[in-house]
Amino acid sequence: MDPVAIAEQINALQKQTFAGDLGIVVVSATRDSVTATLEVRPGHRQPQGIVHGGVYATFIESVASIGAALDAMPQGKNVVGLENHTSFVRAVREGTLHAVATPVTRGRRSQLWDVVIRNDEQAVAATGRVRLLVLDPEAQVAGTELSLKSE
Repeated sequence: MDPVAIAEQINALQKQTFAGDLGIVVVSATRDSVTATLEVRPGHRQPQGIVHGGVYATFIESVASIGAALDAMPQGKNVVGLENHTSFVRAVREGTLHAVATPVTRGRRSQLWDVVIRNDEQAVAATGRVRLLVLDPEAQVAGTELSLKSE
C-alpha cells in the first residue's frame, strides 16, 4: 500500500487520541520509516515560551509506535511502548516540528526505534529512542485485549 494512503488512514484513526489532540499529522508511513509533522501551538509551550519536553516525548513515542505497529500487524501482533528516552537538543518557540522514525532492531519480542525531530530550518530539536514490546493478539494490557479504536 502507498505510504501516503497509509498515513491518511493513521491520521483518521488517531483523530480522537492524545496524538491527534496534540496535532500530530503523519505524512508517510511504512514499516521502515514514519514521517510526521506537528505545528507548534500556544498550548505546546511551557511558561518560558519554548516547546514543552512532553510534546517532544509524545511525538517521538507516537511515530515510533506507528512504525513498530506497521511491522507487527501483518503477523497479527500488537505493540506497546516500554521505554522512551528523549533528548532535547535545541529550543523551539514556533513553526513546525518534523519527525522521522526509523527502526534500529525489529525482533520477535521487542523493537527499538530512533526518532529525530527537526525544526523548520532542519536543525535537530530533539532525538529519541523508543523500545516497544511486541504482543500476541490475545495479550491483555490493563485488563483487556488491545484493539484499534476508531470511534
